[in-house]
Formats: sequence, C-alpha cells, structure tokens
Amino acid sequence: MTFSLVARSADGRLFGVAVASRFLAAGALVPAAEALVGAVATQAHANLAYRAQALALLRTGVSATDAVAGLVAADPGRDDRQLAVVGATGDGATWTGPRCHPWAGGQAGDGWAAQGNILTGPQVIDALRDAWLARAELPFPQRLLAALTAGDAAGGDRRGRQSAAMLVVQRHGGYAGTGDELVDLRVDDHVDPVSELRRLLGIHHMLFGRPDPATLRDLTGPLAAEVAELLAATGHPVGPAGLDEALAAWTGLENLEERFVPGRIDPIVLEHLRRCAGR
Repeated sequence: MTFSLVARSADGRLFGVAVASRFLAAGALVPAAEALVGAVATQAHANLAYRAQALALLRTGVSATDAVAGLVAADPGRDDRQLAVVGATGDGATWTGPRCHPWAGGQAGDGWAAQGNILTGPQVIDALRDAWLARAELPFPQRLLAALTAGDAAGGDRRGRQSAAMLVVQRHGGYAGTGDELVDLRVDDHVDPVSELRRLLGIHHMLFGRPDPATLRDLTGPLAAEVAELLAATGHPVGPAGLDEALAAWTGLENLEERFVPGRIDPIVLEHLRRCAGR
C-alpha cells in the first residue's frame, strides 16, 4: 500500500527516504535514516524493528544487501513485508515478500532502492527509478521529491492517495547545526499528499535553507537605506545598535534566522522583507 525510495547522495554526505501511500501517516512508520550510515524503508506489513536493526548493521560495516538478507532471514513474517536499505557505499537493496499485495516489487542500483506494493503496476517503480537517475542536477531533497512525484504521476498506490513524507539526514545538517535532520516533513492525511509535500518542502527551503554566498548582497549604500526603511515599515526601526541588530531581530521573528548573515542580506530574505512591508 506504499511506494518509496531510499537513496544516498552522489557525494555520500546525505541519506534520505521519500514515501507516499494510501495509508494514514506513512511517514510515522516507513522511514529511518542516520547520518554517515544509511537509510531504511519498511512497508507492506511493516516491521518497525527493521529500522533500528538495519541501521545497526550498517553502522558495523555490513552492506545493504547483506543487511536486507539477514533481517528477512530472521523474520518469520518476511513473506508479507517490504524492506529497502541503502548504506554508505555500494548498491541499495530491496526485498518484496511473495505474499505482498499486487502489484508489488522493487529495483535497486548504486546508492538507491525503489519499491512498492498495491501499486497500479510496475511502471510506478520504473518512474521512481527514471526520475531519480535523470534529475542528478537537483539538490538532494528536491531530487527525492522529483522521483516521488514521478511515481505518483505513474499511478502510485492503486487505492488512491492519503499521505507522503520525506526524511533527509546529513551530519550537522539540521537546525543551526545542532542535529542531523536536514529535512523531516510529513503529510499525514491529504487528498493530494505529494503536492502538499512539495509545498512544505518549498517553505522549508525558504526558512531553513543555507544562504548561497554567491548571491548575498552587501548591506551598504542604497540597499542598506532600503532595508532600514523596510524594517521600519514592519515595526523594527534601526536603533543605536545598527542595521544588523534590527535585521537579526526581524529575521528571528520571521523564522529566517538561518539565512541571517551580518553585513549582508540573502535575496530570499530581502524579497520576504519587501512582501512583509507591502512593497
């Protein structure tokens, strides 16, 4: 009743899972990932213990293929389960038990594995694979989303839509560098969950994306004057401590503190400030 992709970035720094299903809150059950280690998806009659067990095996250097083989061999319920694992190196691996509801199956390659059950047909997995392989130019979370979107467009879960989720980890990639969860988004119950996940990912990127140094603008001259005027219009006039302090206070209230850079301004922050000031 679910289709998913587990994947590793080309540079090996990010691991992630994207999933969609006609099932309430699939993101609460299916995905798990650990920075520097790998990613896991458990579905069909999910065995939630697979998540911690697979990551523990990967942490000791066991390959994805051997992790999947070991877990399903030890599980008497394996015939009703699907499992996918990707590790720090090599191919991903996937298992589909023979009693999973049709259509069910999966594919795997270097750094990825795609799988699903109760699908409209094998074209869903083909679409996941093709979109993942074709969109290498995208940032990793957007690449996962492109693959999930392609699977959804190819028919997805044959019973319909309900939930979608994305989990991406990177060492110190989380909020303010204090955690590893770069993206952790869930759409638990929605008529078009993949589209809603896309909307949430866009907001996440705006609020928590790191500024691109190449696009930062110096807060000097006319731009500094404009920013001061805009801040005043939003109720944050520049005080004795200067423009940086006023801008830092405003970005903090707008949840844009991850994009604040002293002495400079991110164009995304500038455009949001203009909107808030009615410009």
